[in-house]
Amino acid sequence: MIDEQPAFIDFEASSLDLIASYPIEVGVCLGNGEIHSWLIEPHVLWQDWSDSAEKIHGITRVQLESEGIPVQTVARELNRLITGQVFCDAWTFDSFWLHRLYRAAGQKTGFQLESVSTLLNAEQVRIWPDMRRSVIAEEQLVTHRAANDAVILRKTWQKVMALSPSGTDQA
Repeated sequence: MIDEQPAFIDFEASSLDLIASYPIEVGVCLGNGEIHSWLIEPHVLWQDWSDSAEKIHGITRVQLESEGIPVQTVARELNRLITGQVFCDAWTFDSFWLHRLYRAAGQKTGFQLESVSTLLNAEQVRIWPDMRRSVIAEEQLVTHRAANDAVILRKTWQKVMALSPSGTDQA
């Protein structure tokens, strides 16, 4: 069993285009349950925008331009808060957006992004979707906002571990 609880991260993005999209919000739920989230001010070169993605996450480009935090600040804060590994549920997308953030910030990532599946055995992977739906219903959390989605990841992991505790002993 893992002594220390893992940290979880989630991104919302301008679209799902793995060439032009960029992160617009990042949320982290640390191992101690502490939650951090930032709207990200678009870098000058980030022009991609999807109206259909906006309808899902509810964040407008105007909102990002007026309320967003500069990429350098967000990257620095993530490096300050996260040590070791942080886990996500959509590694292909999340790793792309993490890379875009740090490249635009001109900084190096100070932590390792991993898929939550690396924490799970086959049985835990099987029950994950049902446990996730259960957490969303119980907690009444709005999905597709980065902080909420990071909390959902953490609570789903906790629920899966409680029901099927023989994980892979990684953190």
